[in-house]
Amino acid sequence: MPRSAVKLTHPRFVHRFNRSEPRESALAYMRGLIAPLQRKNGWTLAEEAGHDGPDRIQRMLNRIEWDADEVLDDVRRYVVDNLGDREAVLIVDDTGFLKKGTRSAGVQRQYSGTAGRTENSQIGVFLAYATARGRTLIDRRLYLPTSWTDDRERCRRAGIDDSVAFETKVVMAKAMVRKAIADRIPFQWVTADAAYGFSKGWRFELEQADVFHVMATTRHDTVVTRWALDHPVHDLFPGLPRQKWKRRSCGEGAHGRRIYDWARVEVRPWHREDRLRHWVIARRSVSRPEEISYYIAYCPADTTLDQLIRIAGSRWAVEECFQTAKQECGLDDYQVRRYPGWHRHMTLAMAAHACLTVLRARQLDTEKAETDPPSSSS
Repeated sequence: MPRSAVKLTHPRFVHRFNRSEPRESALAYMRGLIAPLQRKNGWTLAEEAGHDGPDRIQRMLNRIEWDADEVLDDVRRYVVDNLGDREAVLIVDDTGFLKKGTRSAGVQRQYSGTAGRTENSQIGVFLAYATARGRTLIDRRLYLPTSWTDDRERCRRAGIDDSVAFETKVVMAKAMVRKAIADRIPFQWVTADAAYGFSKGWRFELEQADVFHVMATTRHDTVVTRWALDHPVHDLFPGLPRQKWKRRSCGEGAHGRRIYDWARVEVRPWHREDRLRHWVIARRSVSRPEEISYYIAYCPADTTLDQLIRIAGSRWAVEECFQTAKQECGLDDYQVRRYPGWHRHMTLAMAAHACLTVLRARQLDTEKAETDPPSSSS
């Protein structure tokens, strides 16, 4: 993609900067983030922008006044204007950023899914927007462990306001989806992995808001059935007839199509409405049948198992967003330690990713228009 591509999103939020220097620095920063640089640090981005040193970019990230949340609102509107779809899926997930030292906001030794182990890292919680035409990130929050929020002086040194209290990752996820609803982002489904989907409280909140969802959960979760108020989900499927299991693909993965055996069982019979249903879905490995994952679904009564499988499989779109945003937009290439700087970098990297996603969607539209046979006229 050409570096001039970021000019498509830059006009959306240029009015958020009071002076020309930060406006130009933000544009140069985004251009650098999508440039084919081996490393994207302050010096290499400054050199790419033609600056004598990284001071201008560092001022833009750390010292000049501008509101990253307002810029993100503009980026989100750009995404909706170009990719908006009433059947879109909102996907919540977190990703880790490995860091050295103890001064970067939110850093501590904690489990990082990126590394697959406990490492010194920061954790960001993100919201992805996935449609048939493309997927990109539309919200972000930096997770602050209690080792930070219990030490207000340490927080102040990292630019964390005294009003910023500890929040679990699930609470952050709730807030991002609430904002998407309040901002009238068009979507139909919410999905997340078991770290978030296990929360009965969040599932109930989504249900109360009439938000359809397919949430991964653990085998230890319980549901209401005709036989019990706390029926373990893993106990719903052992006696299920073989014909109830359907072998289906839930989409393309890194190693090809992800094919599993799937089944569903209706639950919460006394909460049934004519137009709505609750289901527990099981996803069983074909090669290792003892490996079974579970999902809780709240959806229209006429939703098919194939549709639920598609929503469950769409959760991997956020992993694709993380991968492409890190590889192509420098999402994990930053040298800011302060809390506001983290959110500013993430916002501009997400703006760049959104722009590339929209350009790709337009390119595919053009290619489809060129290859589709002309409509016949009578």
